[in-house]
Amino acid sequence: MGSGGSSVPLASAAAVDYLSRMVRAAVLLAEGFEELEAVTIIDVLRRGEVEVVSLGVTGTTVRGSHGISLLAERALASGAQEAWDLVVLPGGMPGASTLRDDPRVQAFLHAQRDRGTPLAAICAAPIALGRAGLLGGRRATCFPGFEAQLLGATVSAEAVVEDGDVITSRGPGTALAFALALVARLQGAAQADKIRASMLA
Repeated sequence: MGSGGSSVPLASAAAVDYLSRMVRAAVLLAEGFEELEAVTIIDVLRRGEVEVVSLGVTGTTVRGSHGISLLAERALASGAQEAWDLVVLPGGMPGASTLRDDPRVQAFLHAQRDRGTPLAAICAAPIALGRAGLLGGRRATCFPGFEAQLLGATVSAEAVVEDGDVITSRGPGTALAFALALVARLQGAAQADKIRASMLA
C-alpha cells in the first residue's frame, strides 16, 4: 500500500471461527425418552439459531417411551470430550433411569459441569442431575413422584426453574416453556419472545 495509506489488520482465523460459530447444544437420547419433550426442545432451539446435536446414549437409533424412534446424529462417545454451550436431558421412562444409572452419562455431566456448561433436564431426567450430585443447594423441579431423587435440592412445583447454570422443568406439558427458557439463556430474551410470538405460544 502507498505511503499515504493505512493498513487494517485482518482478523485471525481463530477470531473469524469464533465469531462465526453457532451456539451449540447437546441433547441426550436414551432408550425410552419422552418424544414430545425431545422433539420440542430440538425444534425450538433450532428455531432460536442454536446448533443442536442429538447424542444417542444407547445407540444411534433410539426408541422413545411411546414407540416413536429417532435417529440420533451421533453417539454419546463421539461428543463426550467436546465443549458444549448447553446440555439437555429429556425425560421419559425408562430413558431418565438410564441417564441416571449410566456411568458414561454421569461422567459426561461432571465433565461439562467442570467446564461451566449449563445443564438442563425435564420431567424425570433431573434425577440424573441428582445422582451426579449437581443439585445440592439449588432449587429444582421434576415430574411428580421423583422429588426424592433430586438429592440436595429444594424442590419447587414451578413449571420451569432456573438456578444458576441448572435449568429444570416438570414434564411434557411444560416442554415448550422449558425450550423457550433455554433459547433465552443462550440467545437472549428477545430471541425467545420472537419465537414465542411466531408459535402463538
